[in-house]
Amino acid sequence: MFRPLEVFIGLRYTRAKRRNHFISFISFVSVLGIAVGVTALITVISVMNGFDGELKQRILGMVAHATIEGVDSSVRDWPGAIAIARRNPHVVGAAPYVEGQALIQGTRSSGALVRGIEPALEQQVSDVGSHMVAGKLDDLVEGGFGIVLGQELAQTLGVGIGDWVVVYTPSFSVTPIGALPRSKRMRVVGLFAVGMQEYDSGLALMQMHDAQVLYRLDGPTGIRLKLDDMFRAYAVARDIGRELSANLGSNYYRVSDWMQGHSNFFKAVAMEKKVMFLILSLIVAVAAFNLVSTLVMLVQDKQADIAILRTLGQSPRSVMATFMVQGILVGTLGIALGVLFGVLLALNLSSLVQWIEQTFHVTFLSPDVYYISELPSDLHWGDVAWITVTAFVFCALATLYPARRAARTQPAAALRYE
Repeated sequence: MFRPLEVFIGLRYTRAKRRNHFISFISFVSVLGIAVGVTALITVISVMNGFDGELKQRILGMVAHATIEGVDSSVRDWPGAIAIARRNPHVVGAAPYVEGQALIQGTRSSGALVRGIEPALEQQVSDVGSHMVAGKLDDLVEGGFGIVLGQELAQTLGVGIGDWVVVYTPSFSVTPIGALPRSKRMRVVGLFAVGMQEYDSGLALMQMHDAQVLYRLDGPTGIRLKLDDMFRAYAVARDIGRELSANLGSNYYRVSDWMQGHSNFFKAVAMEKKVMFLILSLIVAVAAFNLVSTLVMLVQDKQADIAILRTLGQSPRSVMATFMVQGILVGTLGIALGVLFGVLLALNLSSLVQWIEQTFHVTFLSPDVYYISELPSDLHWGDVAWITVTAFVFCALATLYPARRAARTQPAAALRYE
């Protein structure tokens, strides 16, 4: 026998007597329930992390981490502004842009956001160049008045590569026949598809200087920034805005970050993740509290043993610790199996889903319906740690009532009929 005594007896009680296999079966069910609950929780949270990361990648691939705009004026000295921005150690990319609303007419008409860019610099702040399905950004040359459309926007307009469209701006030109909206005939030189309807159906790109001519601007609207830490975007952009005001002679710059335009969306995703964690935690809790019935039956089965131990001098507290050890051992085994299978499943979920789709010729996320057609999974070890601790706490709490009941066993009453 080894010490402490409570651990030795608890380990011995993990197996019921041969005459009572039902307790062993209940223990097995408890272990299995905890393992399944922990596996499901790790897998689901990893999938939600994957969707969250995929959405952030697609959205932030088109939206700069931060933007700095001139108030009521353009940023005339944009090369100087970019040089100042790049002096900040958190800035990894900076590019000027012109932005405005427009009505685009092809075979049909549709409204769109027109963004003027410098193709060579745009690659530093967005991933649109890697999502081109036809043409390339370098085809946007100054004076060429070419335009790159989102794939769905091009389908709405009924145009393709090489076709011509007319872009109408909200500004007007005074002519002898009255005020007419400014317009320009442009040639479609490229199509992109980033997998987000907001951009694929509502964004058009053109060369920045051509956009300045179209909107009658003497400089870009502002500067778009890409940072090494997107969660510090507003603070970094604010500091750069103050430095621009001090060095370029302008008094006011408008600072915004990626969260201001998409905060509600990402908050909804974060809230959904928390709710799913809570729901699945309740499932783990139900599985963990199956230990209560297991331990109550074990206590009932071991009444005589408890009474003998009490007469030999074991204290009520020691008896309580004995059955807590037994319950925690069962729970720990279930948690360990759940973590093992959950981690393996989360790490190989995408490959497993692809194998099922290819083997059984089914499609879980049709690309015709969903913008994310693959099931992403992103395992965070911090989440695994939280899940493990939460499940362990549930298992420990489940042992309290049966252990207290065992500690209250009276030796005389238990041995009366033995």
